[in-house]
Amino acid sequence: MKRKIAIPFLVILLIVLDQAVKYYIVSNFSLGQVRKFIPKLVSLTYLQNTGAAFSIMENQQWFFALVTCIVIGAAIWYLIKNIQASKWMLSGLILVIAGGLGNFIDRIQQGFVVDMFQLDFVNFAIFNVADMYLTVGVAILLLVILKEEKDGI
Repeated sequence: MKRKIAIPFLVILLIVLDQAVKYYIVSNFSLGQVRKFIPKLVSLTYLQNTGAAFSIMENQQWFFALVTCIVIGAAIWYLIKNIQASKWMLSGLILVIAGGLGNFIDRIQQGFVVDMFQLDFVNFAIFNVADMYLTVGVAILLLVILKEEKDGI
């Protein structure tokens, strides 16, 4: 019973964190402005991304909304059906749901996703907190699936 109560609160907390960071950036940066955050490691850059990762498929908001609804719906359904799964599986699903919803909120409210983290040591796409949730969540899910296959479960 504790899991059923805690999971929605965790998802909401993660979304609030994502939205708070985005709000801070939009309120304190001009579009395209760059500020050092952790020297030689990470800068903060206000970017409006109308595409997916690496800005691919720009201005396809209807497509992203549809895909997000399908993925989040499937993740929620799987989470409900497997509420007794390992904490790792639930953690991965929670991160995927929160990350998807965090970026979905941006797309619906603004027509773009607010990105802000720029890695200074490598040429990589600028990303946000929700993107980190999605990346870590998918990585956890892949590791859980690989472990379950290895263990023959």
